[in-house]
Amino acid sequence: MSLPHAILTALLEKPSSGLELTRRFDRSIRYFWSATHQQIYRELGRLEQQGLIRELPQPPSQGQRKEYEVLPAGRAELGAWVARREDPKPLRDALLLRLRAAALVGRHGLAAELDRHRALHQQTLDTYLGIEQRDFTPDRDTEADRLQHLVLRAGISLERNWLDWLDEALAELARPPAAQPATPV
Repeated sequence: MSLPHAILTALLEKPSSGLELTRRFDRSIRYFWSATHQQIYRELGRLEQQGLIRELPQPPSQGQRKEYEVLPAGRAELGAWVARREDPKPLRDALLLRLRAAALVGRHGLAAELDRHRALHQQTLDTYLGIEQRDFTPDRDTEADRLQHLVLRAGISLERNWLDWLDEALAELARPPAAQPATPV
């Protein structure tokens, strides 16, 4: 996924100003695609230059706030991107690399960090479950609702998987280290 496509998706859901977009990213989109406010504003300019979005006319009382909508070319680009073939990205997580390094330099402090990560993943899971309960009631059964719910359920599954793995890792760290074989002189 790329930031331009995340912005096009968000603007198709609801025409928005840059400030509104950054707030929407902070509230929901950031759970699966993060971007800084500066990146969002910069990308809005690029998308406008490419003719994929346009600024909506605003009454003079609105001041300098620009609100954007997706143009047909932007919808076509998003549709082409949805159908495009893309391989899964390899997992890159510093915590996993740190665990591997601990095998070589010792595990001092690692359990506390795993506990901290576990708490963060539990917090994210609780947030996702709250969103699911609030936003995906049985009466919401359009195709858009079902697809958005699939995205949320992927997040729920990933968080549950992280929690299971962290429990396993913490149990392993609770075991006493095995004695190292003597090195021949």
